[in-house]
Amino acid sequence: MSHPATTLRNLIERGDTIIAPGIFDGLSAKLATQAGFKALYASGGAIARSTGRPDIGLLTLTEVVERLREITSSTTLPVVADADTGFGNELNVARTVQLFEQAGVCGLHIEDQTFPKRCGHLSGKTLIDQDDMCLKIKTAVKTRENSDFVIIARTDAIAVEGFDHALARARAYIAAGADMIFVEAPETEEQIEIIAKELTGPKLINMFYGGKTPLVSRDKLTELGYQIVIIPSDLQRAAIFAMQQTLATIAEYGDSAQIAEQLVSFKERENIIETARYLSNS
Repeated sequence: MSHPATTLRNLIERGDTIIAPGIFDGLSAKLATQAGFKALYASGGAIARSTGRPDIGLLTLTEVVERLREITSSTTLPVVADADTGFGNELNVARTVQLFEQAGVCGLHIEDQTFPKRCGHLSGKTLIDQDDMCLKIKTAVKTRENSDFVIIARTDAIAVEGFDHALARARAYIAAGADMIFVEAPETEEQIEIIAKELTGPKLINMFYGGKTPLVSRDKLTELGYQIVIIPSDLQRAAIFAMQQTLATIAEYGDSAQIAEQLVSFKERENIIETARYLSNS
């Protein structure tokens, strides 16, 4: 059986468009695996929010790595992880790559925001110098142990410096050795098409309802040549809504019987987390 990083490389090189839902803990990873996806995205924003904190760079590297271990132990699928800014300068990036790789993820993206960062669809972002980001990319490539481990460079320059500067940064990051490029938060379908046309090599795009980027169909993204489509926050947003509805019902009636049909059964819950398999080994 091939290493998950090799599996991910093969999927990328095959040219298919990989839809990677954003997961944030072991349970969401297990559910997404059972739903039949080919790869998963460990969303930094969703991981942060799952601790009750916003996506503004508050979690430490080791906190994130601990969660990544939980995720990778709950799935056999390749996991691409959000590494924010690499948690500091190029020295921090080296340690981030080491720990992420040891945690079992198959690739990561680092971004050119200053540290601490902000969610890519929030206002008020600032960027580091392009040359400093190129150094981070070169450091990440040099540090990885498995050559199939995918280094993805993300630029947040559209909102800060404009679209043309974002393309220029992306080209520089590709030249610095990034395996894949991620231009965050394009604002029009035209920009999405230009990114695909103007930038060489594999590309990742962020698609979720309600962000700055318009939703484009999977078929269109495949036609344009995007290899990975991440959907970072939709699972968590759905979970938040479901919990709010359930809590409101419990607060009003004292139990959840009124919405029983909206809950998985006790048996279904235990099947999802494979309780029987664990007990059969005891």
